[in-house]
Amino acid sequence: MSRADRVADVLDDRGLDLLLVTDLVNLRYLTGFTGSNGMAVVGRDLRRFVTDFRYVDQAAAQVPDFDRELGPQDFITALGDGWPAGELRLGFEDDHVSVRRHGRLRDVIPGRIELVAAGGVVESLRAVKDAGEVERIRAAAELADAVYGTVREQGLAGRTEREVALALENEMRQLGAEEPSFSSIVASAERGALPHAVPTDATIPRGTLVTLDIGARLDGYCSDCTRTWATGDLPDDLAGAYALVLRAQEAALDAVRPGPEGRHVDAVARRIIEEAGHGEHFGHGLGHGVGLEVHEAPRLARTGDAPLVAGNVVTVEPGVYLPGRGGVRIEDLVVVTEDGRDVLSGTTKDLLSVG
Repeated sequence: MSRADRVADVLDDRGLDLLLVTDLVNLRYLTGFTGSNGMAVVGRDLRRFVTDFRYVDQAAAQVPDFDRELGPQDFITALGDGWPAGELRLGFEDDHVSVRRHGRLRDVIPGRIELVAAGGVVESLRAVKDAGEVERIRAAAELADAVYGTVREQGLAGRTEREVALALENEMRQLGAEEPSFSSIVASAERGALPHAVPTDATIPRGTLVTLDIGARLDGYCSDCTRTWATGDLPDDLAGAYALVLRAQEAALDAVRPGPEGRHVDAVARRIIEEAGHGEHFGHGLGHGVGLEVHEAPRLARTGDAPLVAGNVVTVEPGVYLPGRGGVRIEDLVVVTEDGRDVLSGTTKDLLSVG
């Protein structure tokens, strides 16, 4: 069954006739189109794709299964006609459409067509990866592992955080990545207590922890992996924090399988950290889905109420952050299988000393 057919099935369940897809990530998933301007209308018997003059040839190659149109210069006015007859309920991606954009749609689309908020239709399908998607994500994870190998060879102590970040992102591109899947994190010493620290010109000292959170985009799909390394002998509190996070992370990995809700997997790691007296130092969720975007459904968090199913690809990344001292986060990328899970991240989680 094609992705468009699967969308049509969801529309039937929601009482909708058609879906207008304008978010570019959803558009790529649904049609294969990688350009910067396009939209699609999908229904049980309708496959309509509109782009501008820059992408006519590209769309012919990438979107063979849709009826393709060249949109006018005032692009949205393409939706003024071309609709099936009769009254229709048209879903639109309200989580990606501004109030102004919605007003413009209402002005252009014929009045017999009811606009209905229908955000999340395509995202719900994207959350379950097919075998080809899993292999693309696996390749992106392997690329990140290779980058970690290069960083280990080059060392950390005495270099600046920014220098390390620039070097590892350059290595990603040398290995074939389109780009980093997010801004790389290199956070040393007390800056490791900032979960989303931005690399600075601070020199990485010896005898501390360094958190590296990296991901690569390869063939459109993302990876995401965090490792925390030492730069020499550690004080007891930092060494203890590492051992605690590793124990929580491995326990949560063992809980990943079809069936549990995201909040239940989150609770496995959170309970271990709380019982060790560090509950206040683990303030984010355990993980998130990864695919065409580095943050997508499902969520492993206290608010994650969707059960895991085979084909989900998620991160498992507990952390402990000690203000003024440093932080630890350990993150693997994991695909949920029919009978458990398969860890895609291959870089060792042993506490390495990288000088």
